[in-house]
Amino acid sequence: MSGAIEKLFEDGRGILRLAPAWVPRSFCRPGRRIKLHPDDYYKLGLNRGGLDERWFSSTTHADNGPLTEEDEGLSYIVSRDGKERALLLEAVAELKGALIGDALWGKYGRWPMYSKFFDNLGPLPHHVHHDDAHAKLVGCDGKPEMYFFPAQQNNYGGEFPFTFFGFNPGVTKDQVREVLRGFPKGDNRILDISRAYRLTPDTGWDVPPGVLHAPGSLCTYEPQFASDVMAMYQSVLYFDHTVSEDLLWLNCPEDRIGDVDYLIDVLDWDLNVDPDFFENRFMAPIPVRPVEQMREEGYIEEWICYKSDIICAKRLTVLPGASVTVRDEAAYGLINLQGHGTFGGWPLETPSLIRYGELTNDEYFVSEGAAKAGVAIENPSQCDPIVMLKHFAMKPDLG
Repeated sequence: MSGAIEKLFEDGRGILRLAPAWVPRSFCRPGRRIKLHPDDYYKLGLNRGGLDERWFSSTTHADNGPLTEEDEGLSYIVSRDGKERALLLEAVAELKGALIGDALWGKYGRWPMYSKFFDNLGPLPHHVHHDDAHAKLVGCDGKPEMYFFPAQQNNYGGEFPFTFFGFNPGVTKDQVREVLRGFPKGDNRILDISRAYRLTPDTGWDVPPGVLHAPGSLCTYEPQFASDVMAMYQSVLYFDHTVSEDLLWLNCPEDRIGDVDYLIDVLDWDLNVDPDFFENRFMAPIPVRPVEQMREEGYIEEWICYKSDIICAKRLTVLPGASVTVRDEAAYGLINLQGHGTFGGWPLETPSLIRYGELTNDEYFVSEGAAKAGVAIENPSQCDPIVMLKHFAMKPDLG
């Protein structure tokens, strides 16, 4: 174990402070709701695109093409004074079960998820994330993900606060073949055979691998498995933003490029044409325990992302003036959305504006041991709650 990582772990008593990890996307336009300074959204240059994502608790390298930086998307641990730092990836490799728990280390040998804010002014293309079987053909892992739209990050809805999911019930594979073959010719009109749902702040959606989705323009909190695998099936977006054809064949085995039937095989057909998609995939917050009982203890905790079998997330609200100790059964990362106070002896703040490269006190990683022992949280405000989102690589309370 390196001395720096051991010292950071011990000094934090099992809680690690994380630096912001900003990620550009060349095909997106920033929605400017993730608190980055207005002068910094194109800090990496126009050729890299706008910084419209912030990744949390990430040991996953972003897949942004040949210009991707070596540490792009990776979270750094930093000391209280900001002078010492190490990659969370390196800390997990050295601390193993002492950090993420023996069960997770034994199952994956790594921290197997991350979360993010993606913050786009307009909608994204109708795209899919592969399941394990198709992802492994290109040396990747499958990617389940879930969405939640925190009110604190959504002071406006952007250009199109609706998300298309899957296809209309009754759509045939021949119809899908036709739109995919039309990709290089212009607008392939794939949304003509899909269905959009209005996005509501403080609710969310479950998006299993193999489900087509065209995320709308709300700023989105997105817990997901640690993979960046995808393919884009829509050629022209609203407002005539086009999608390069190479993204249609992204993460496709070389010997299947050009094979439309392979693109259809990537899809989980039954989920995409499910007539009860809303009932089966929509997620409203669920209190962990009776709300009045929790209020008496000074906090409210809710499941917000809970339909995946392998990742999940909670929202924790610590009421004004409360001092509480909150226990969890697994390691987790967190991002603070509102309020200030202390978290396990660390300062907890919600910055209004962040310069690229600056440190913050709004993001932490909590080891399994610290989570089980309980984290003491103090809210000194008499009017403002502390509100944070916590992302897990397992479902400790749901089984």
